[in-house]
Amino acid sequence: MIERLQKLIAQAGLCSRRKAEELIAAGRVTVNGTAVTELGSKADSERDHIKVDGKRLHLTDEKVYLLLNKPKGYLCTLSDPQGRPTVTDLLHGVSHRVFPVGRLDYSSEGLLLLTNDGEFANAVASAGEHCPKTYLAKVRGVPSPDTLKRLAGGISIDGQRLAPCKIAIIKDADNPWLSITLIEGKNNQIRKTFDRIGHSVAKLKRVQIGFLRDPHLKSGAFRKLTLEEVRRFKALRPAKPRKDGLRNLASDFGSPNRKMDLSNRSPLELQSS
Repeated sequence: MIERLQKLIAQAGLCSRRKAEELIAAGRVTVNGTAVTELGSKADSERDHIKVDGKRLHLTDEKVYLLLNKPKGYLCTLSDPQGRPTVTDLLHGVSHRVFPVGRLDYSSEGLLLLTNDGEFANAVASAGEHCPKTYLAKVRGVPSPDTLKRLAGGISIDGQRLAPCKIAIIKDADNPWLSITLIEGKNNQIRKTFDRIGHSVAKLKRVQIGFLRDPHLKSGAFRKLTLEEVRRFKALRPAKPRKDGLRNLASDFGSPNRKMDLSNRSPLELQSS
């Protein structure tokens, strides 16, 4: 069956459709020995020889959906030239090739989805209100309420204006814990944002992806998503752009320095150290 190349690559579980487009544009994909760089190019998975970085593409019918509690010290990639540990090293007993949905940096921890379903990955990773991601961050020093309000409204980092986010203090201390909910995920967004205001992040942990939380999943452990969880993720649809833009979300999120109820926080999510 003839399909767009990026769709075939995603269906093979190599990466998300968006990442597949980047591979094509970079000239890393060949069809019958010829490099293809034009997005939208098509191929027949049954007749054509499709290779990515010189390796033959093999489609698989069985889809795998995993939730991992990533520890610090692991890369969200399939391999590392420097030989550092990757998240796939933690997937003992998983025979299918899966890839991370989005990223957590080397020093961050928390919930991470892995799959071989490119369409699923694209729906979850795409920016928007349909699938917000929530993090707990321990920062150095106490940001002022006005500063947190400004961050919640969205600031510019690396020349890009960030969408509004939700920020709440959940534990007062000399180095407080904050809850931060994002509707987009720029590279190292939270760390860069708090570096900008002089309150660098000491610890960062993702605790929720869309509707999904699992405070009892131990660090380094993983599990399969349930059929209902997969169904709910697949049902996610990015919202249509609003006429007044995303910027009004800051007011929807409420006061950025409002304390939150910690009664439903697991010790695995929030530590005092």
